[in-house]
Amino acid sequence: MQSGVNSIQRIVIVGGGAAGWLTANHLAREFQSGLSPQVKVTLIESPNIPTIGVGEGTVPSIRDSLQHFGISETDLIQRCNASFKQSIEFVGWQPDLANGDKHRYQHVFDYPRCKHPKAITDWLQDGYLAANFSDTFSIQSHLIAEGLGPKRFTQAEYQGLCSYAYHFDAGKFGELLAENAVERLGVIHKRAEIADIIGNEHGGIASLVTIDDESIEADLFIDCSGARSLLLGDFLKVPFIAKKDMLFTDTALATQIPNPNSDSTVPCSTIATAHKAGWIWDIGLSNRRGVGIVYSSAHMSDTAAEQELSAYIGSESFESARKIPMRSGYYQQFWQGNCVAIGMSQGFVEPLEATGLLMFDKSAQLLAQTLTDLYSKGNDVAAAMPSQAKGFNTTMRAVWDSVFDFIKLHYCISRRDDSQFWLDHQDPSRWSAYLREHLSLWQTKSPSETNLTNSPSVFNLSNYLYVLFGMDFKPQTESELITDGDHSSRIHHHMMQQMSAEIAPELLQHRALLNQIQTHGLQKI
Repeated sequence: MQSGVNSIQRIVIVGGGAAGWLTANHLAREFQSGLSPQVKVTLIESPNIPTIGVGEGTVPSIRDSLQHFGISETDLIQRCNASFKQSIEFVGWQPDLANGDKHRYQHVFDYPRCKHPKAITDWLQDGYLAANFSDTFSIQSHLIAEGLGPKRFTQAEYQGLCSYAYHFDAGKFGELLAENAVERLGVIHKRAEIADIIGNEHGGIASLVTIDDESIEADLFIDCSGARSLLLGDFLKVPFIAKKDMLFTDTALATQIPNPNSDSTVPCSTIATAHKAGWIWDIGLSNRRGVGIVYSSAHMSDTAAEQELSAYIGSESFESARKIPMRSGYYQQFWQGNCVAIGMSQGFVEPLEATGLLMFDKSAQLLAQTLTDLYSKGNDVAAAMPSQAKGFNTTMRAVWDSVFDFIKLHYCISRRDDSQFWLDHQDPSRWSAYLREHLSLWQTKSPSETNLTNSPSVFNLSNYLYVLFGMDFKPQTESELITDGDHSSRIHHHMMQQMSAEIAPELLQHRALLNQIQTHGLQKI
């Protein structure tokens, strides 16, 4: 690299937790590659501010990041009480079935196996006679139903027969990331309380001052301070764009339920159960369950939410439940001057679809790639920063908008009419222009790569298909549903059943797989 006078040599991350340590690992791993080894990454973490610690669900892309960092999957499972996650199971997001059972569907992580070009339209014309969408086009839902893990015990780390992510203890996950960043990647870790922020003549940040009167200077500051948004929102006064009129949930109560029995069943899905003003998450780790209720305070009181959570758990007492306020939305700019926000200091949306860690990881990865690209080309990084900031802001704004649209989709196509919460979500005036346009289009033409136009996004066509068809959304135009009469969807369903039956004997029950890994570990790649 040809270092310019104004090149970035010192990067300071403010805040730890998953956002801070994911960012530290992404940056240090990229700079360690040799393109710019002189860049020093420092993370400052307050000793007095605990992490929220409820972001315990992930999506499959986290595997790529962890492997990129050099973190062992065995260490993740053994040290973070991790379990495998193969899907999100949605319960009660539509009215109950005719027989009184709860409506449910799986958003699995494997891509649909639709080899026949007319398989989906044939499935729609059949009126789902063969099976639901995930059962028809994926083996994964069949394996989940059998309680099986996603990989053979003999397979190496990060490899599997099905796509998968993890559930884990968020606090311990942060500790594992911190250890890797410091010991393997050379990140400097400081524990200090920030007392003051000193601005520079360009309207940016010159330095931070700790309560011990230490001045910490940097060329680039990363705000991972959480909902406080200490640098971007509080100091730089970047406006916040609220989305409460689109997504109404603004409060959560979270608790933990011990499950020390090594023979007990551990679900390999996040279970998201809808109620009259939101939903309840249920996440199984190897040693406990993490359970919480998400609700709209405009539609449900705190007392009613406590009662709903208590009824779900089956206990009248859960003193450890914490009340967590949630502010949906994002900041107008994510990169302002020499400050970039990552994590909740950038924005927040309810944790449905494991959106929290997904957005932390996505934005940290994009920042690392942006800086590395600048260094590799020998640019004067500081001089090029305004144009890079503009590109980063444009991309992340589009990603955030796509996330809000995707989460809203779960609510707005529901037919539940048992509360004002669900009726308000079905009001098109509370939808984005994108959702109004595309839901109208999808009423007449099935979703496809050509008409899913919300790029860049972290959710792809498969994600939309699993949710739309899981929620019984049906295109209406008959011409769309012409088939050659070979009932290919039934053939697909039979194939999935056959394949899962062949694979099942090679797989352990999920709990048995976790026990084996806890005792013996996995084969290194």
